[in-house]
Amino acid sequence: MNDTYIPSGGPAGKLRRLAARQLARQPLQIVLNRALISFTFDDFPRSAAWTGADILERFGWRATYFAAAGYAGSQNHLGALFKPGDLLRLRTAGHEIGCHTYGHLDSGCAPVEAVMADCARNRRALAAMGHESELGVFAFPYGEASPATKKALSQRYRALRGVQPGINRGHADRALLKAVPLDGGKAGLARALDAVRDAAANPGWLIFYGHDVSERPSQWGCTPDFLDEVCQLAADLSCRVMTMGDALTRIETPQAERVS
Repeated sequence: MNDTYIPSGGPAGKLRRLAARQLARQPLQIVLNRALISFTFDDFPRSAAWTGADILERFGWRATYFAAAGYAGSQNHLGALFKPGDLLRLRTAGHEIGCHTYGHLDSGCAPVEAVMADCARNRRALAAMGHESELGVFAFPYGEASPATKKALSQRYRALRGVQPGINRGHADRALLKAVPLDGGKAGLARALDAVRDAAANPGWLIFYGHDVSERPSQWGCTPDFLDEVCQLAADLSCRVMTMGDALTRIETPQAERVS
């Protein structure tokens, strides 16, 4: 695994991303009477498993953690990555573990067979670490997808999350859900708070994705105060906060909206 890997850019990369957004869509009708928010963490650093989880738990909420088992016990630009014990701690506390491939593959370029095999390896590795529960959701490493990988992964997981910015409303794509980053310092915090306000004013499913949560975060992470401020606004605006799996169940059960 190469921590400095950068997905391909230029015309070819743009065309592939456009194709991924437009093709192999899996329709998901989202009709909500109140904003629904899911906090997700990719890779995932120990700081997200402890500091991030502690903040969310203070509000009574749980998150979805996308694990790439090949990173377990290692350290990179995000800090120390999760250990097997972190999986047990999160699962016991009610958080959700999702799939992020084993080797953090660029699923926009890798052959479909390689992506599916790497996901199977990830499930086996996480089970060997003690997490034998089903991995119901998937996040594309680097946010990179292709129509072929979307189609194949949709056969295995309830929903797939990308990194295209936005809030999921109306006719959404279950195979490439939009998300908003938890990074970028002051400007990123303003963007995240605006997204919460937007979701509250025009109810939709807002999925946040982050990485490390520390006082000196990486380029892809945030501080504890950043995350706490986002959570506080979500609470003040009476947003529902659920794991991705629980949010999907809520969305797929329209009668729950009518009686709440």
